Amino acid sequence: MSDTEPATPPSTPRPHNGMDRFIDSIELIAAVFVGLVAFDVFVSVLLRYLFNVMIPDAYNFGQLLLGILIFWGIAATSYRGTHITVDLVWANASPKWQRIIDIFATLVLLFVVAVQTWTLLDKVTSTYGDHILTAELRIPYWPFFALAWIGDAAAVLLIVVRTYRLIFRPDLMAGGYQIKPVE
Repeated sequence: MSDTEPATPPSTPRPHNGMDRFIDSIELIAAVFVGLVAFDVFVSVLLRYLFNVMIPDAYNFGQLLLGILIFWGIAATSYRGTHITVDLVWANASPKWQRIIDIFATLVLLFVVAVQTWTLLDKVTSTYGDHILTAELRIPYWPFFALAWIGDAAAVLLIVVRTYRLIFRPDLMAGGYQIKPVE
């Protein structure tokens, strides 16, 4: 760079604290499960159609991995608020009412996902107690259900963080959520 060229200002990334790194890791785990499901389907189809070979319990693994992916996906989308929404009322509301609607919707989501997490924990313990196994390899189902439950529990934690940040620290919300606090 010569002395006559203006220096480009360094970008100012959002500060990453421990919670932001945790949120990013949840999203990374969800992305890994997307890759695992895609890999499982690709390899299963490739082996079946090209070599007429089936992976033992491939169908069961596909179902179990997809279930895990769904619950980790819930965790990833719940914090960012990137799930499917209908925002006809929200879009026409003032910033104060948009904030109130966001907080209310997040609290409803927190309740629903917390109840779902509780019932999924019951499913994990009952599956463990019933010794349910895959058909061919005789692998227990409960570790897969437990991994899905961990994703659901992470969703509850992230929704709690989202609720806290919506109410008290909107400046920390990703995507530039900069609505002023309700007074």
